[in-house]
Amino acid sequence: MRISPFFIISLGLSVLVLAFITLPLAKMVLVTPISALILAFRDGEVIRAIGLSLFCALVASVLAFFFGTPLAYILARRKFKGKGLVESIVDLPIVIPHPVIGIAILSVVGQGTAMGTILSWLGVKIVGTATGIIAVLTFVGAPFYINAVKNAFEMVPARLERAARTMGASGFMAFFTVTFPLSLRSILSGFLMCSARAISEFGAVVVVAYHPMTAPVLIYERFESFGLKYSQPVAVLLIAVSLSIFIVLRIITSTKK
Repeated sequence: MRISPFFIISLGLSVLVLAFITLPLAKMVLVTPISALILAFRDGEVIRAIGLSLFCALVASVLAFFFGTPLAYILARRKFKGKGLVESIVDLPIVIPHPVIGIAILSVVGQGTAMGTILSWLGVKIVGTATGIIAVLTFVGAPFYINAVKNAFEMVPARLERAARTMGASGFMAFFTVTFPLSLRSILSGFLMCSARAISEFGAVVVVAYHPMTAPVLIYERFESFGLKYSQPVAVLLIAVSLSIFIVLRIITSTKK
């Protein structure tokens, strides 16, 4: 079988792209001594930072699930004036520079603002707390969940819901017995994508809550204070965590229904 020049060029460009992505990460992993990784793994500050990142990302993903699923369903099933605007608003956190997101959140709930004062009366503190980190991570991660679930809902024929309704099921029952189960794999994928995006967030978090430090903030702090040698092992551990999430994601998306 004759191989076309187009295929050869495409293959060459694909190899370049994969090398561009893989080589920096692979080199960082390979040049980091095992002893340094062991020390980082035993470092309480490192474990706390990674644990905080995982915990806040999980909570952010749960919030995206509860509040984002209804919105994803409406966007998938309903046509209404201004729908394009709503979809654009959902995507905004993806394109806005993330330090701007942090500043925007502070402008709403920071000290001296009306909402910040109300939250303070209620005993809720945003700046410099895990609560603030969760708010930021939900902001940046929710679009990935909403878009993934919206696409999944669109793939489920609306006639299946209508058939369930004709058999006496309510709107809630039709959703939870038909659409939700058929979309479950994509919902899980969106949940993991939201978590992965949240774990990696730095720019918005460092504005709202430098302390307590998440893993990306700790990596930055160690790089600024001690240089590459001390930040690299923590970065490798975070790569391992992120890679584990995406392995799970690939397993979920590749499993046959």
